[in-house]
Amino acid sequence: MSGKKKRIRHGLEFSSRDACKNSSFSSASQSVIFNARLYFHSISRMQHLMDSTFALRRKEIVCNELPVNEILERWPALKLESQICAEFHRVTNVNLKNRFFAQLDQHTLQSLFRKKASRTGKASELLDQLFKIYDLQDQVDVHVRRAAVLRALPSYMHESDVSFFKMWDVEQSDEPDINDVPLGLLLSNQTSSDACFFCPERIAVLIEDNIVIESSTLADAFIILFALTYILHLNYPKQLLNTFDFVQKVLMGLEDGKLRPRVMSLKNDLLAVL
Repeated sequence: MSGKKKRIRHGLEFSSRDACKNSSFSSASQSVIFNARLYFHSISRMQHLMDSTFALRRKEIVCNELPVNEILERWPALKLESQICAEFHRVTNVNLKNRFFAQLDQHTLQSLFRKKASRTGKASELLDQLFKIYDLQDQVDVHVRRAAVLRALPSYMHESDVSFFKMWDVEQSDEPDINDVPLGLLLSNQTSSDACFFCPERIAVLIEDNIVIESSTLADAFIILFALTYILHLNYPKQLLNTFDFVQKVLMGLEDGKLRPRVMSLKNDLLAVL
């Protein structure tokens, strides 16, 4: 009988062509497994190297006060989110994202900010405008809620975030204007939209006029930037001292010393409703 021979396996017929496909699939599968093992091995090795060189890195950053660009060139792993979180834990012994999001989500910050928005005054007007935009969002999930709180926090503290949140409309310009930005977040969209206020298509962390790392959400980018201020021993933005002080001392529970008056006021307001 002419034709290719077939092999019987578990009551099913497989041609030699099927066998070749099976072989190709097996090779691809083995390749994926090998590369995955290689990846996790490299991640594990990177973690070990960063752990073992922590003391040297702190000396360079804190004592030698090397410029940020030089530090990031010498330690490129500090441009990776996983290593930023790990380094923050090495410095503070605090899990960065777990602590931040747990505190941000449990506090009734949005209700306090909305209450403030219903009053009179410049801060109240800014909050009212922000929540009007928020209430028009087609979809509100946990990421939008977190972003709204972080966008409202500076206004509640009577601070300006104009030079911190840098908006980039890609249709209007090929390059973002990030000159004279010691610390900030770059929010970009293909088109002008109120949605960019809370959920930009792209968001990046800025340090000393350079993009350091991109993040998936506004809240993730904010806490990564906060962590980098600790890791790189940087000063908080002058126009947002109360905002960052609140995040550090109230939300993250770090160095719980004397609080600034506005930070103390917000902390007391939170305790009153818990």
